[in-house]
Amino acid sequence: MDTTKCYHCGDRCDAQHLKFDKKNFCCNGCKTVYEIFRLNDLSAYYDLQSAAGTAPKAVQGKYDYLDTPDIVERLIDFQDDQFQIITLLIPQIHCSSCVWVLENLNKLSAGITHSQVNFPKKEVRITYKHQALSLKELVYLLAKIGYEPTISLQNYEAARQKTDRQLIYKLGVAGFAFGNVMFLSFPEYFDLYAGQGGSEFWLEQYKGLFRWLMFFFSVPVVLYAARDYFRSAYKGLRAKLLNIDVPIALGITVLFLRSTFDIALDWGSGYFDSLTGLVFFLLLGKFFQQKTYAFLSFERDYKSYFPLAVTRISPKDQSEESVQLYKIKKGDHLLIRNEEIIPADSILHSGSATIDYSFVTGESIPIAKSAGEKLFAGGKQLGGAIELEVVKPVSNSYLTSLWQSNVFKQEKTTRFQNITDSIGKRFTIAVLSIATIAAAFWMVYDPGKVMNVFTAVLIIACPCAIALAAPFSLGNILRIFGKHGFYLKNTQTIEQLAQADTGIFDKTGTISSTHKSSISYDGLVLNEQEASLLKNTLRSSSHPLSRKLYAFLADQNIGTLDDFSEVPGFGIEGFQDDEHIKVGSANFVGRPDEALQNDTAIHINANDNYKGRFLFRNEYRPELAEVFETLTYDMNLDLTVLSGDNEGERNTLEKLLPGNTRMFFKQKPEDKMQFIRALQSRDKKVLMVGDGLNDAGALAQSNVGIAVSEDINVFSPACDGILEASGFGKLPEYIKVSRKALGVVKLCFILSLMYNIVGLYFAVTGQLQPVIAAILMPLSSISVVAFATAATSFVARKIK
Repeated sequence: MDTTKCYHCGDRCDAQHLKFDKKNFCCNGCKTVYEIFRLNDLSAYYDLQSAAGTAPKAVQGKYDYLDTPDIVERLIDFQDDQFQIITLLIPQIHCSSCVWVLENLNKLSAGITHSQVNFPKKEVRITYKHQALSLKELVYLLAKIGYEPTISLQNYEAARQKTDRQLIYKLGVAGFAFGNVMFLSFPEYFDLYAGQGGSEFWLEQYKGLFRWLMFFFSVPVVLYAARDYFRSAYKGLRAKLLNIDVPIALGITVLFLRSTFDIALDWGSGYFDSLTGLVFFLLLGKFFQQKTYAFLSFERDYKSYFPLAVTRISPKDQSEESVQLYKIKKGDHLLIRNEEIIPADSILHSGSATIDYSFVTGESIPIAKSAGEKLFAGGKQLGGAIELEVVKPVSNSYLTSLWQSNVFKQEKTTRFQNITDSIGKRFTIAVLSIATIAAAFWMVYDPGKVMNVFTAVLIIACPCAIALAAPFSLGNILRIFGKHGFYLKNTQTIEQLAQADTGIFDKTGTISSTHKSSISYDGLVLNEQEASLLKNTLRSSSHPLSRKLYAFLADQNIGTLDDFSEVPGFGIEGFQDDEHIKVGSANFVGRPDEALQNDTAIHINANDNYKGRFLFRNEYRPELAEVFETLTYDMNLDLTVLSGDNEGERNTLEKLLPGNTRMFFKQKPEDKMQFIRALQSRDKKVLMVGDGLNDAGALAQSNVGIAVSEDINVFSPACDGILEASGFGKLPEYIKVSRKALGVVKLCFILSLMYNIVGLYFAVTGQLQPVIAAILMPLSSISVVAFATAATSFVARKIK
């Protein structure tokens, strides 16, 4: 029999297999994929994992329905004149090689610009130019290289949720085999065979039958149910890495071989009960972990709604109200201002839209849209206010993926995952060493205990509990913060927050309220046309001062501007018919002499004539003084206020804030970025708290950026967290809890280590059967998860 294996997929080749480039291929499809990889400089695919591919299937004509535009529109996540984005389910994703090749699809087709794999969900999100590559051609390309997607128009979402039921099937096989092997082992446990002091009911002639039945029940457990452990261990060893599955795979192998030799040579009944029980309880522990992760993910995705609000326009009286995103439904009319994110797929109802989809596609060229055209969620309006009609409900999980995307910014560095991996590697080395030494010891003193000791050590000392400590501890804190109105991007942000030693605060809209302030006007009276143009121009801006003044002014004729522009940190400009108005700083409107006055003001220039200024007296958040004192004296943070306004509020802030708080005024957005960059060059860990609008650059530059949200859409993918303005006073508590959470993680490490020390003692001394070890191993993971959940809930109990 020809046992030659295919170089690409690893399947057995028949006698008529293909040979190409001194390599064997089971079919022409695998040979074609190899040629594609070689010609497109993707041969490193085979360096990551030999025979990692899957044999491509013939799919010609299968996806002809993807030529229908209506069907394509139902499947894609995003579309504009240039790009389409789609998330496809790829069940064949199984290793690092798959991830690598799917994230390098751009080398296979110039039409693909970006692809990102979600390994746990077995999904790939692909951005491609639909003029150069259709969806049908994309699907064929994936099928050609062995990664045919699963597409079901009727049950597309349901298909995604059923990505991997293999664990349930394997658990069922292991449980069935375990139960039957335990039943067949019953006579062995009580010495009930005839000739061994047992009853005549058990005849000696059935002993061999029962033992071989146990063997046959164990074969599918080893070859199927435990397959993932062998695969993971093999891949780790090939990559010269000792992962946590190496000792498990070794233990299963030793148990099976020893048991097989026992019954074949009539030495005894073997350890098939321990073997099947081991695999069953291992899979049961994995199933528990998977369900727990799914629970945390569920709360993260659907219950932790961002404190994003959007302005909804009433169809009856055209009044405007601010509502939470999840209350938006199909048919609602929304007002989207300059720099605001479009929260749901919509039709442009009125206004001139210029949409920046760089957050979604990475392409920074704005796209002009006119009334009646479709706009996709995630785009940012650049220009005047526009009115949209929602055609799809708001997808909060979509905004979550946008927030977590690396298309527009690099991932901030983290440390915990590296610590966990490092511990796992060292632990595996230690376990293998202890198992070998213990086996050698018992080989001399009691050879009958060698297999029990060796396998028990490998099983009981699995470092799964250590690996679970950080994600479960910080994941629970993430959930608790979300319930209190503090929404963080991921668990690593908690670590960054705990390590912060420097705090930077914006003034307007951050430490001062956007709702409460006194406004007075000093200047010439505006005529009706100028007042209307001022109101409509302010309506298009999302800046906190613009929103305050817009709410303060009397109702005017609300309409659509002909043109609008905003210069962050300076001002806004609006055009309507023959009228023109500039609103902003004194320098922006052409009155540099007015800039010398230390007042917070918005200056007005109508049709190149200076009209006057609106003076603002800020009302600071009532918790401001207490927050700054706690952060400064109790938590040892160096605090600085960076404001784009002039120094008119310096005296007031000096009375409110601790004496060592530094204050800098007239700071442009780029000045704030440079200030933070200078601090980081001195190894400072910077926490930036801003309003999410003009501070986007500073939030992205900081180690952890928190955007304070009032009642407007301040979503900024540059930030790492969003804090409801009503919870500003809780900020010190959140930092304290983050620091304590790191302590909980360390306690979890210690707890897991103590468990392993105790378990190893009983395993090394031969007092622990492998099946008992298999039961205790998932229990250790459960205990760590329970401790992490309880401890983090306890440290977070003081959050009011």
